[in-house]
Amino acid sequence: MVSYVNVHAILEGRRNRAKASASGSSESSQGPRVIVVGPTDSGKSTLSRMLLSWAAKQGWKPTYVDLDIGQGSITIPGCIAATPVELPIDPVEGITLEMPLVYFYGNTTPSQNVDLYKALVKELAQILERQFTGNTESRAAGMVINTMGWIEGIGYELLLHAIDAFSANVVLVLGQEKLFSMLRDVLRNKPNVDVVKLQKSGGVVSRSSRVRQKSRSYRIREYFYGITNDLSPHSNVANFGDLLIYRIGGGPQAPRSALPIGADPVANPLRVTPVTIDRDLLHVILAVSYAQEQDQIVSSNVAGFIYITDIDLQRSKITYLSPTAGELPSKYLVMGTLTWLET
Repeated sequence: MVSYVNVHAILEGRRNRAKASASGSSESSQGPRVIVVGPTDSGKSTLSRMLLSWAAKQGWKPTYVDLDIGQGSITIPGCIAATPVELPIDPVEGITLEMPLVYFYGNTTPSQNVDLYKALVKELAQILERQFTGNTESRAAGMVINTMGWIEGIGYELLLHAIDAFSANVVLVLGQEKLFSMLRDVLRNKPNVDVVKLQKSGGVVSRSSRVRQKSRSYRIREYFYGITNDLSPHSNVANFGDLLIYRIGGGPQAPRSALPIGADPVANPLRVTPVTIDRDLLHVILAVSYAQEQDQIVSSNVAGFIYITDIDLQRSKITYLSPTAGELPSKYLVMGTLTWLET
């Protein structure tokens, strides 16, 4: 815990220097961009919340970025998201959301579609960069980035991609000497990036896959009903023709006849394909995209989520649970592999 407090003190100093240099160069006016990395159940989310809460207590409004699609601490699992944190995070109520920026990946592991995960991370980073350009206070406050626990192979590659996409200048490695050494070596040619090894919190416990699944289910339920069942979601009915449902990924990039001899057609990971409405959509979570056209779906953030409760093929009606009554803000819906059985 002492080492965590020391890290906060160093970050506080960097924020103050960035604020004092607000009229200077873009690099000197940039506050700490902290990315927290480490294996599963090493306390990454806990440390991220502590650093954010301590900064908020000092009057800063840092940006929290959550790249952990397996659990989701800003919104439901299967998403990457960002939100400013103005108040210390309540251990029960969680983060007070103020216009979160959410991108729907649709799966709980990046291995389902690595290219899509990278594309969404890059899109989120670019949006935040533009916001920081016009807001010196947010830029000085910086960000804290929580990551997933997959740190080997492709997971390690995705960590490096996130460090680069968000221009992270502080890398906190929790409880993993090997990962610390690898990152320190590969980032050695970036003098403005500090790689720091920390011990994982003593209160962290390992969770089984079943516990993780229950946690994901609870997060989805919490989205619709609230932490203490204080929300009242609405059951709505729509015609099949009123909704356009798409899936990202799959489908050949080119027919075999158009490829070199001996080459096999490969799936296009960013291809957007329409989904036929049938009974297979039962219990599926769909994201409501802000896209105005089909070709904008990959790069568009989402307004929220709905849960499919019934499909009437004879009447061509679809019944869904939504946080609010009335029409959806968009007819463009995105499907992944995320399902939920309401209990």
